Amino acid sequence: MDFTFTEEQQAALEAARAVFSGVAPDGVPSPALTPAAVADDFDRALWRKLADADLLSLPIAPEHGGAGLDPIALCLVLRESAKVLARIPLLETTAAAHTLQTYAGTELRGEVLPPIATGDLVLTVASSGRSGHDPAELAVTARPDGTGWILDGTQTAVPWAQTVDRILLPAHTHDGRAVLALVPRTHPGITLADQISTNGERYAELRLDSVRIGARETITDPAAWETLRNVLTTGICALALGLGERVLAMTSDYTSKREQFGFPVATFQAVAVQAADRYIDLRAMEATLWQAAWRITTGSAGPLPPAGDVAVAKIWAADGVRRVVQTAQHLHGGFGADTDYPLHRYHAWAKQLELSLGPAAAHEEMLGDLLAAHSLG
Repeated sequence: MDFTFTEEQQAALEAARAVFSGVAPDGVPSPALTPAAVADDFDRALWRKLADADLLSLPIAPEHGGAGLDPIALCLVLRESAKVLARIPLLETTAAAHTLQTYAGTELRGEVLPPIATGDLVLTVASSGRSGHDPAELAVTARPDGTGWILDGTQTAVPWAQTVDRILLPAHTHDGRAVLALVPRTHPGITLADQISTNGERYAELRLDSVRIGARETITDPAAWETLRNVLTTGICALALGLGERVLAMTSDYTSKREQFGFPVATFQAVAVQAADRYIDLRAMEATLWQAAWRITTGSAGPLPPAGDVAVAKIWAADGVRRVVQTAQHLHGGFGADTDYPLHRYHAWAKQLELSLGPAAAHEEMLGDLLAAHSLG
């Protein structure tokens, strides 16, 4: 396989670097010092810059004002956003847009995709289930109601649900099919209870009490939720890679300048070996990320479904980003815990990414189930 990026993907990457170059990772209060959320809303000014750079329209077809690019391009942009801890629902909005572009009806696509492309309609995704550990589609039931559906249930840890415009959420029917519903956050029957994420962002518990939603706002194709989940998970892997790369660069810079016994600590064998191990982690995270992104983009055949490659990528991303930030904290010494230095923020974000959509152990179990169900001979 050839992982060389296309000209269009490279252009998206360069545009992302230009936009994120002016973002400071410590632009909001430290989550370690803030008992509440670090801010009431995501970074609206940065969101507008992304829209002006046409980076919110990447997965949207040209007829709706987009670039018509693929999840690989999204991952390139997400990786850059994580290097500066960009506080935006970029993953959720673009993953939802990609799914709506592929599976929604013509009328709904025409209504929501153009304003998503211009940054005027912001989406999030409820993908954590009731507890963050159970399958998200089982947290909400969907009962037929004439030409529409009635939704009941609870989804937890929905990013920025209080300030986005609509929420895309999975539900299950009486016969076990997964459906997706696009609901306004102010829809009758919806209650949002404040939650705070590990990295200090404003999340919400989403409760649905007999929420009536029309057929137009519902996607019943059984492949839609799997596609959305795969794109979200792969996007989290891209975020973890970008964060890990930035943290290793910070560590390299610090250990090259910090001297002990008259020598930079980077020249000590124990320090160099630990940094080298983390570099290997990042290269494995990168290889498995692009393998997963390539599979979900092309749909190419393999010994396992694309979900297998996504699981491998998330296993490496979850374990790898944890090891990278832990080693960084160790090699920085007490300076790594200084709240005036941004490393502790990266540690909090890394833990959030590690556990989002399941830790490594959950994806190892999923991979085992796939291996048991598919002959590799």
